[in-house]
Amino acid sequence: MEIAVSYLKSKYTPEETIEKIEKSQADFIHMDLMDGIFVKKKNDDLNYHMNLVRKAIKPLDIHLMMNDPKEAIEILAKIKPKLISIHIEIASVEENLNVIRDLKIETGLAINPETKIEKLQPFLSKIDQVLVMSVHPGEGGQAFLEEVIPKLVWLKNYREENHLHYKIAIDGGINDQTIQKVKSYVDVAISGSYICMNEDFDKQIALLK
Repeated sequence: MEIAVSYLKSKYTPEETIEKIEKSQADFIHMDLMDGIFVKKKNDDLNYHMNLVRKAIKPLDIHLMMNDPKEAIEILAKIKPKLISIHIEIASVEENLNVIRDLKIETGLAINPETKIEKLQPFLSKIDQVLVMSVHPGEGGQAFLEEVIPKLVWLKNYREENHLHYKIAIDGGINDQTIQKVKSYVDVAISGSYICMNEDFDKQIALLK
């Protein structure tokens, strides 16, 4: 299982947090960007976030909580992210996936806790990762929602039955307790405050792995 670290909620400055993630055993830096429309919170100053990670060596995994992410995708391509995830709940899913593909970036689809997993089905043969939200998106530090576990089971079974290759990722409320409930089904765990509110990032990452 790989670990992606979100830097939004940390006991350190964003710059210090990125530096500590870079020095850690994390597999990815996870960037959460919100437009204030798809979710209430807004933090879509792209230049600010791009400057934070511009010199980063670790691969970058970007999660766009945006109703209309096309322009952001085209701008973020400049920092050469490994993967960009958009939400299945937005209106223009196929169009935005094509924009990501055309920029030679891996494609991800995120799904909110209340959204039926079957909504993803038409896209699963065409994407690189499914990001299952185990909290309601937009705020860090929420408690893990166990009702999303059947989504993970479904995704793993569907992948095997149909010989597909997408990764399954989980994001929200991930700590050393909740990871035990999902580790049989996921390839990537995204964690923020559990790692970044502590001094020793590698200790927290090791507890997750």
